[in-house]
Amino acid sequence: MIKLFRIDHRLLHGQVGFSWVRSIGADCILIADDDSATDSLKMATLRLAKPQGIKLVVKTVEDSIKAIKSGVTDKYKLFIVTGSVADAKRICDAIPEITSINLGGIKKREGARQVSQAIFLLPEEEDMLHELGARGIELEIRQVPTETKTIYA
Repeated sequence: MIKLFRIDHRLLHGQVGFSWVRSIGADCILIADDDSATDSLKMATLRLAKPQGIKLVVKTVEDSIKAIKSGVTDKYKLFIVTGSVADAKRICDAIPEITSINLGGIKKREGARQVSQAIFLLPEEEDMLHELGARGIELEIRQVPTETKTIYA
């Protein structure tokens, strides 16, 4: 069961690894990120940030989609984290059961518009999010669970 789907360019760090996992009661974190899944150093770094007693799985976006669709993740209280809006859209396109996305951190880049303290979106990312929102997917901005939820519109 998917408990939370989050976009955060940092993937797994203190806020994600501890605050969110505890708040949503997750027992498995799935990092859906092509770079991390194919880079042993990045994977080792992610493992260091994993809370004790929580399963961590790092897969490519495509392999993450396959795992979720196959049902192999159904036994877990799953927390999915991906690093980009484009990857989140790919996942949502393939898995219609996803009904909300937590926008946690998207770094500042040339041409990006600041929409919150930690969210900077390029025009094409805004288009993707508007498309997801038009499908009825809730897009909420929150870095930590104790913050008030802000809906991205």
